[in-house]
Amino acid sequence: MKKKILNVLKIVLFACIGVFLFWLVYRKQDIGEIKNALLQADIKWAVVAVILGLLSHLSRAFRWKILLKPMGYNPKVKNLFFSIMIMYLTNTAIPRSGEFIRCGVVDRYEKIPFSKLLGTVVAERVVDVIILAILTFVIMVTQYSVIIGFIDNNPEIVANLSKILNSTPIIILLFVVGIGIVILLYVFRKKLVKTKIFKKIEGTLKNLLAGFKTVISLKENKLAFIFHSIFIWAMYFLMTYVVLLCFDETKNLSVLTGLTIFVLTAYGMVIPSPGGIGTWHFIAIETLIVYGIAQDPIGNTYAIVAHSSQTIMVVVVGLISLILLPILNNNKTIKNK
Repeated sequence: MKKKILNVLKIVLFACIGVFLFWLVYRKQDIGEIKNALLQADIKWAVVAVILGLLSHLSRAFRWKILLKPMGYNPKVKNLFFSIMIMYLTNTAIPRSGEFIRCGVVDRYEKIPFSKLLGTVVAERVVDVIILAILTFVIMVTQYSVIIGFIDNNPEIVANLSKILNSTPIIILLFVVGIGIVILLYVFRKKLVKTKIFKKIEGTLKNLLAGFKTVISLKENKLAFIFHSIFIWAMYFLMTYVVLLCFDETKNLSVLTGLTIFVLTAYGMVIPSPGGIGTWHFIAIETLIVYGIAQDPIGNTYAIVAHSSQTIMVVVVGLISLILLPILNNNKTIKNK
């Protein structure tokens, strides 16, 4: 009961954060102007964005299967896809919680150890971070003036980062606490290695490492893994770019403009707001402003269409996945481990 109450409180808390951030962004916007902009928009491109999003998620399922094969597992792609959609659905309620749910679903329906699954997920995320870093470098080189313009228009971002970096007492305290923990672990290491919890942690870490090593030691299907990794991020980018084609004011913006919006908004998803609500919108709008697109109403409307189309798709397909999982797996009751 306590766990359920805590989960509900988490959902409510993050929902409040998302609603508040969304209100901050749109509090001065005339709803009528957004309505008129939507009526004039070529919405078919938003539908295309949804299809591209589904293709990226399906490709992620195939890539995950490639990582699991060298470990001796051959899960059904449909179960991997369903678990990924449930992951995104969960993330719209509690940010970053979906990765564990995703592994739990595959653990139950494919009988693959949770820790090994988590290891492959960590490996996936490392690859994704590398790709995002490469794309960030590209826009830093090609769109440097735009990045500077974004920072100049939002000096509070730099100010807040400076406060964090300049919090010397906190950094020193964390360093001292870390050193203290390391010393205690070293002093009591002989007793710790004999405990059940240590053996359980050790086994989990070994499985995590085994999952992570699959990328490094991948021999078969290496090209397929690289293809899917590139394809996933190409679809992510196109999801953002094609929505620009919905509006006369933005349809002539360059591919590099779309890439800049995509990369900067990707960092907005890091902030703990459910599904990037508010943070994604803010960064997309501010980036468009630097490119000369007015916030009212086109910038605001673009952000709503681009974000809402993907969110609705994730919620609908995620709920369908929850329904189809037990049906397509013969309605077998899976016992908790």
